[in-house]
Amino acid sequence: MPPLLHRDERGIRCDAGGFWIDPWRPVPLALITHAHADHARPGMGRYICIEDCLPALRRRLPQDADITPLAPGEPTDLGRTRVTFHPAGHCLGSAQVRVEGPGEVGGKPASEVAVAAGDYKRQHDPTCAAFEVVPCDTFITEATFALPIYRFQPGSIIARDILAWWDTNRQRGRVSVLCAYALGKAQRILGELLPLIADRPAAQRRIFNHGALESMLDAYRELGVELPLTFPISDSARARGKANPFRGELVLCPPGASASPWIRRFGRPADVDVAFASGWMRVRGIRRRRNYDRGFVLSDHADWPDLLRTIDETGTTRVLCTHGYNDTLARYLREHRGIDASPLETAFGGDDTIEAATAEAPD
Repeated sequence: MPPLLHRDERGIRCDAGGFWIDPWRPVPLALITHAHADHARPGMGRYICIEDCLPALRRRLPQDADITPLAPGEPTDLGRTRVTFHPAGHCLGSAQVRVEGPGEVGGKPASEVAVAAGDYKRQHDPTCAAFEVVPCDTFITEATFALPIYRFQPGSIIARDILAWWDTNRQRGRVSVLCAYALGKAQRILGELLPLIADRPAAQRRIFNHGALESMLDAYRELGVELPLTFPISDSARARGKANPFRGELVLCPPGASASPWIRRFGRPADVDVAFASGWMRVRGIRRRRNYDRGFVLSDHADWPDLLRTIDETGTTRVLCTHGYNDTLARYLREHRGIDASPLETAFGGDDTIEAATAEAPD
């Protein structure tokens, strides 16, 4: 009997349940871990997701997409399996998919529990539910930052660094342009900044957002996530009578926008300080190659210690490692932890990749 979850040409497949998890090609039934574009693709017959994923997924997919939301832990029977969704902590609406059904344990046919974690993090995030450890026999883990050099500080500390950078630029009369991914990272930055700026009048500290961020900011607010007030850059009424209405203010934009003609609206290069918030900023050479003035090491993925901790806490006996440094993580688990581990090649790449840092996103 084959394992409960395995890879085919369309995605991570469950034969016993008749579904795929985050498929990259059209399938009849897709279970979605979160609404990032590499995990939630159009063209599927039906979709199932955790309920907090629905607003973002509706914005990502065609209007007529058939989507069924489930509450965290709410079971649904699919074929010969029972499926539940559990918070993954990656962004609002991110989930691990727990599948229980006929498979193999220790190489022998047995009832198996497999968990596809999707993208996840263990750090506190004020804008989404915390990761939930789900015991399992097989654990499919991401490996985006699966190298010992990747060790991340809490978001609250990075938010204070961002605020200090913004304050310095205000004093110098410069525009602070902060590049962040449109779903998850931008909202987390805003959520972490909220208690730090709550006592400051909005007129003295304004945050502008690129048009590509507007829809996903609305998705968070639709679910009651508290974020600071932001203004669209295109809101020309606020520019009336000012030569540069953005001087001293914070501007959030998607990665790549700072390398496009869009950035010229904020003045000369000497008038603008551009930063990027990403786990990749842990490597200074990457920041220099991308021509950012400042890098903030803030990731919505698990770092090296949290990857290992999570694998231990699940009690799993078999690990499949997807995207990122999947070979490195699998080899380490085999050689140093004695775990049956192997890489699982997927089409996942997503928002937190080096390639995404050069993506264009027109306003």
